[in-house]
Amino acid sequence: MPDLIIIAHNIRSTHNVGAIFRTAEGFGVKKIILSGYTPYPSLATNDTRLPHIRDKITKQIHKTALGAEDVVSFEYHDQPPIDDLRQAGYVIAGLEQNKTSVMLPDYKSPNKVVLILGEEVNGISQQILNQCDILLEIPMYGQKESFNVSVATGIALYQIVLL
Repeated sequence: MPDLIIIAHNIRSTHNVGAIFRTAEGFGVKKIILSGYTPYPSLATNDTRLPHIRDKITKQIHKTALGAEDVVSFEYHDQPPIDDLRQAGYVIAGLEQNKTSVMLPDYKSPNKVVLILGEEVNGISQQILNQCDILLEIPMYGQKESFNVSVATGIALYQIVLL
């Protein structure tokens, strides 16, 4: 099983964040890094948000995480620490539809991988795409162009971890 970290950058929905926590826990993800405007649960130390806002967001995330937010290690950063993770030996993989993407079923995961997730509507920004070592795409067979970010996370983790 690979050493796996998720970066959830600019995810707006607390329900998606909670679902990502719950799915990550089920697949043994080492850590989730929440960045940009992604909502995040209460931090153990140095949480500078107003208490009522922090508590409200934590409760909303808990509705779908169901305690996984207390089990999976997480951090918050304004910007994803991609360079630090690369220096630590991780391959940076963005989950994004792109002309250079590798189809997920064709991907063989390395031992250390960071999976980057982007905005629900617009995906991963070009600035972050440019920092990825590889882009992964989930094949689509219906009429819609993409899956919900939390569903896509589950599909990608299944492929990366179990196959």
